[in-house]
Amino acid sequence: MGDLLLERTLAIIKPDAVKRHLTGEILRQIENTGFTLRGLKMLHLTRVQAEHFYEVHKARPFFGSLCQYMSSGPVVVAMLEGERAIERWRELMGATDPAKAAAGTLRKQFGTDIEQNAVHGSDGPETAARELGFFFSGLELAG
Repeated sequence: MGDLLLERTLAIIKPDAVKRHLTGEILRQIENTGFTLRGLKMLHLTRVQAEHFYEVHKARPFFGSLCQYMSSGPVVVAMLEGERAIERWRELMGATDPAKAAAGTLRKQFGTDIEQNAVHGSDGPETAARELGFFFSGLELAG
């Protein structure tokens, strides 16, 4: 398979997972699944930054609680690269609701509810480009 299938996507290890010391285990599973880490950092979003990142959900009833939660503690953001990275990362994450997620997925293993579900991932190429640009500059990317 050629390089044309290589994609990059954003992964976020959410505040609940960071607080429960799951960062290393989640990163281990990401790498063991064949992804290459091209960017990685820990940061603490402000409420305004969280609102800007999730602005596509502004009209949704969960917007306020999501932004409050995502600014409640540190997160780890990563740029993942690999063949069909967006699709494969979404498969590894599992369904948004951990109760409905497949066995072996990160959300099934580590999520506690539909909001505190351990990880976030881009849902398509356009979203991945926007989300990666939100967190990473060219100087922060390896390779």
